Amino acid sequence: MELSRRTFHALAGTAALGFALTGSGSPSSATSGRPVRTGPPPPVPSADGEPHEIRFDRHSLLVDGRRLVLWAGEMHPFRLPSPSLWRDVLQKMRAHGHNAVTACVAWNVHSPAPGRYDFSGVRDLDRFLRTAAETGLYVVLRPGPHLGADVDAGGFPGWLTATGGRARTADPAYLRYADEWLTAVDGVVAKHLFTRGTGTVLLYRLEDAPGTAADDPSWRAHLSHLYEKVRADGIDVPLFHTTGAGRPSRTGEVAPARGQFLGKGAEPLGRAPAFLAEAGGGRSDAWGGAALDGKGYAEARRTRDAAWQRRTHLADLADGVTLHNVGMTYGGTSWGWLPAPSVYTSYDYGAVFDEARNATPGLASVHGIGQLLRSVPDLARLNPGRKVRAADERIEVRHLTNPDTGAHVYVLSNDTDEPVSATLPDAGIDVPVTVPARDAKLIAAGLRLGRRTMVYCSVQPMLSLTAGRQDIAVFAGRHGDLAQVVLDCADEPTPMRLDAEPAWAYNLGKLNVSVPLGAGGLSRVRVEGDGVDTPMLLLFADDATALRLWPHETPSGHLLVYGPALLRSAVLRGSTVHLTGDTVGATGLEVWGPRGITHVTWNGRPVPTRVSNSGSLLALRPLPGVTRPALPALTGWRRRTENPEAEPGFDDADWTKADRTTSFSTTPVPEGQPVLFADDYGFHYGDVWYRGEWTGGGGAESVSLSFSTGTQGLLMAWLDGEPLGTHRMPVPDEERTGQGTWTAKAVFDLPEDLRARLREEPPARHVLSVLVRPMQHDTDEGARDTHKAARGLTAVTFRGASPEVTWRIQGAAVPDPVRGALNNGGLYGEREGWHLPDHDDRDWKEAELPRADRRQGVTWYRTRFRLDVDPGVDASVGLVLDDDPERAYRVQVFLNGWNLGQYINDVGPQHTFVLPNGILRTRGANTLALAVLSDGTSPSGPGEVRLALLGAAAGGVPVEPV
Repeated sequence: MELSRRTFHALAGTAALGFALTGSGSPSSATSGRPVRTGPPPPVPSADGEPHEIRFDRHSLLVDGRRLVLWAGEMHPFRLPSPSLWRDVLQKMRAHGHNAVTACVAWNVHSPAPGRYDFSGVRDLDRFLRTAAETGLYVVLRPGPHLGADVDAGGFPGWLTATGGRARTADPAYLRYADEWLTAVDGVVAKHLFTRGTGTVLLYRLEDAPGTAADDPSWRAHLSHLYEKVRADGIDVPLFHTTGAGRPSRTGEVAPARGQFLGKGAEPLGRAPAFLAEAGGGRSDAWGGAALDGKGYAEARRTRDAAWQRRTHLADLADGVTLHNVGMTYGGTSWGWLPAPSVYTSYDYGAVFDEARNATPGLASVHGIGQLLRSVPDLARLNPGRKVRAADERIEVRHLTNPDTGAHVYVLSNDTDEPVSATLPDAGIDVPVTVPARDAKLIAAGLRLGRRTMVYCSVQPMLSLTAGRQDIAVFAGRHGDLAQVVLDCADEPTPMRLDAEPAWAYNLGKLNVSVPLGAGGLSRVRVEGDGVDTPMLLLFADDATALRLWPHETPSGHLLVYGPALLRSAVLRGSTVHLTGDTVGATGLEVWGPRGITHVTWNGRPVPTRVSNSGSLLALRPLPGVTRPALPALTGWRRRTENPEAEPGFDDADWTKADRTTSFSTTPVPEGQPVLFADDYGFHYGDVWYRGEWTGGGGAESVSLSFSTGTQGLLMAWLDGEPLGTHRMPVPDEERTGQGTWTAKAVFDLPEDLRARLREEPPARHVLSVLVRPMQHDTDEGARDTHKAARGLTAVTFRGASPEVTWRIQGAAVPDPVRGALNNGGLYGEREGWHLPDHDDRDWKEAELPRADRRQGVTWYRTRFRLDVDPGVDASVGLVLDDDPERAYRVQVFLNGWNLGQYINDVGPQHTFVLPNGILRTRGANTLALAVLSDGTSPSGPGEVRLALLGAAAGGVPVEPV
């Protein structure tokens, strides 16, 4: 529609009292025949027992014939090892506007050995999918086989590194194992398909981005095989794949991966909607922090703030994208030996929910866009419109139109370093629209809001719904912006200003409402008497206020709740609406709901209310905030040294002989030497010990130890129990943060006393003991089997002698049946259970921190502490380690037996480790064990070790012990 070129001026209106809150056919084929017109979106998904049809055209997904704009947020269940907390994160995602969750399923997490698959405990995929359905979220599933995802070997299990067949190709030896995995995972997924009404799995992603050229015959044959396998397993939802990223995007970073629907033979299907499978929600960081200037994920969050998120996602919307996956929305923790070489323990990612599950400021844009896409159906079918220019050329305008409704959408971008205000005369909008520096704004015209038409607005619409007897529209923007909304009103209306800030004027059939955003929290204007039977409530909020507005769908109609920090659920029973959620500070509560609702409860307790001028139920007193729990000091430490493996008399008779001569590794086996690669002997995660034995030694002057590790790997050596030294891989600079395999040769000169011992007659027995921390396996991004590069020792030579050495190797013991194969490595204390809470440490020595010992090897520290957090409080607790950065040591953190990550004191940047509730007993006793590995060149620590409260809210979800 063409808009009149008229400027409406804000005039004073009459004030009314307000209340200030404190604080299925062929499911993967395109449609044919007549286009599907714009209409209401599908209802909230659930496991409703009814069959559903999933189709698409070039505009959007079509669910049961209704257009769906997919606004998915990505989380990895395996990065939150507390199944109770999956519900917490999913509820937060749903409340903040997401209608889907993208979930990776990592092969290595579920498979400790060929033919063995475990979907129990923290690996309970069935539980995760049930929880997503109960939360009202669609699921986009990523079971690989290869994920990337910054996990060890890209998600391939450790044992796959020692098998034949080139991965991610049509090699039958590899596909046999891939089929085995898909059989296992699809057996779970098939029970939760949305098409069958037994769950909400909507889409299924095959593989990571292409490891080779997308048209490589072996790659295509491999993808085709996976497609046929998944279909044979009964997965009938649309399958998709991603095209490779690599070109710079609008933001100057690598472009996100784009989705591509697949048909029979894994051929791309035409006329599909634009699909961003990995839209940026932050970025990962590397050991040493070069990727983020040494500032860690706080820097990712600063540079990818709400403005960055808004500019990025609105530009994607302007490009026609209606399938969005924001990755990551919650990053979590790469606990144990899960992380890829390129990342450290924290996978916070700078995401809008931080690693401790707290909301962050970046949520403002994600929340606003998500609520808009969920409630305004016009955005599901947009075509490029005619060129529109702003009066100030510093603002770029993208114009889109809906052919069914006549609505116009304008995405305005400002790439300068200062805010710019301009009119859009080409669109008939003569009021100035302000776009902040390095930000973007979506404004609309001709948009149907309930039973009225909005002529245009100067700020972003956020929400449109009908609650009870009135239509409600919400507009949001930056604090202090002047919002101007113009409505078509054939008859002169009777606006009621329900708060002090709004002003209004009526002229020539148009009602102009002007409100400065955020001045009084939420501002309300009620419009009626304009010839429309249903009143309209206009709500105006700045970004901070908008984050306290919670729409919620119920079988009886829509709800809108204002006030608390989070709304988790809303259930209507009779005349009462039962709300659950979180508060941080004391806050008011206001509820607009279906007709007949007269009473409110909050987290099970009645809330006295009255009916407000805006038609809401208004709490008579604030909801209480949270009392932040006190945390104990960590005292009573006990200490014990280990690495008896370094002693010449240590009994290694039950260790594995390292005597193989061939390997499937991509690392060549040195001529004349045995295979020493840890994976070939079944040791895939954590530290590995070698003991080489020989007699004599002659004139050996030095020993050279070649080894191969992931980022920040190291090697320590002892000869006949005497330390030879430590060799560490360098800290990666920005150019090498993505390097997955590091190789080095550690050369140790033998001191004279050892040389003399080697020359003794008669020849004596000698033992070379070597400890290697291999870190993790490379991800196989190029389909070159880089995950098969060796880990551990690769070759050993002597200068001045050539003794015949026989080798034995020892790594992790049998995988922990509860915590999984990725929890433990091969340290002596791990093999003996020193990390477990029931280990008897009464004979350990008492210790005070910080320690000043200088010792090459491993020292363990243990203590116990109790927490007494109120059951109604969700407290997120972290462990903080800090020390003089010149001290060279690293720590593995074990809480109640769970390996929650690795700290490297002189590398960083991570100092805080999140302790997930469920593993952490917030009401009871906890055991903390620290395995400290030091090279002996400096005091070995640990230094300061303390608990920190990372967040607290009154509410939360019930948490079961893990």
